[in-house]
Amino acid sequence: MNLEHVLAKQTNKTIYNSEDTAIKVFEKGYPKSLILNEALNQSRVEETGLKIPKIRFVGNIDGCWSITMDYIPGQTLDQIMKEHPEKSDELLEKFVDLQIEMHTKTAPLLNKLKDKLVRKIQSVEDLDATTKYELLMCLDSMPKHTKLCHGDFLPSNIIINDSGAYIIDWSHATQGNASGDVATTYLKMKLYYPDLADSYIKLFCKKSDTALQYVQKWLPIVAAQQLITATEEEKEFLFKWIDVIDYQG
Repeated sequence: MNLEHVLAKQTNKTIYNSEDTAIKVFEKGYPKSLILNEALNQSRVEETGLKIPKIRFVGNIDGCWSITMDYIPGQTLDQIMKEHPEKSDELLEKFVDLQIEMHTKTAPLLNKLKDKLVRKIQSVEDLDATTKYELLMCLDSMPKHTKLCHGDFLPSNIIINDSGAYIIDWSHATQGNASGDVATTYLKMKLYYPDLADSYIKLFCKKSDTALQYVQKWLPIVAAQQLITATEEEKEFLFKWIDVIDYQG
């Protein structure tokens, strides 16, 4: 197996291309349970019929755990947006349509988004007990849904080729309320695609007939759970959104 062609380097992992496969190799010591859970999540999403890379197998390469899946050739939507800024409206609409399609799917064996958010908010060391309580009460009041949620739905996680659009990186997949997934995308768009973020959320709400205020109620909740892996600069940004009182009512 040739592991010379690096597709991407991420925290704790490197992704290689070998013939018709993509191999995600994790650093030594990365928890095996998280790797197996990621492979299981993606396998469960495969069953929805969405266009995603299919898992081939989980293995071990030189003492490092790995996940081997289909290699999807093409360009990421992120790359296309940067190469063709004049097409930003058209590409943003494709992005939103793909997310709406994803939310029509269900994967009943996935973990629940609410359970994940509760666990993460409770473990955030940067929040005091009162703020955590308010966030958890706000979360508990949200309607319970079972829609497929990606958890990191961004232009960089969509590959476009002649066969269509493929969604990659399902390590954060859950089932739950689509507006929680949209709020997560919006906050990350504000960080990484600031010129498109507001257009994104307005377009999503319009096309899905979702009240903007409803998605906004999720913003403090998803901002809090993102504190766990955020850099200091990102934390400063996220804390601005953790104002529970403004989003209650």
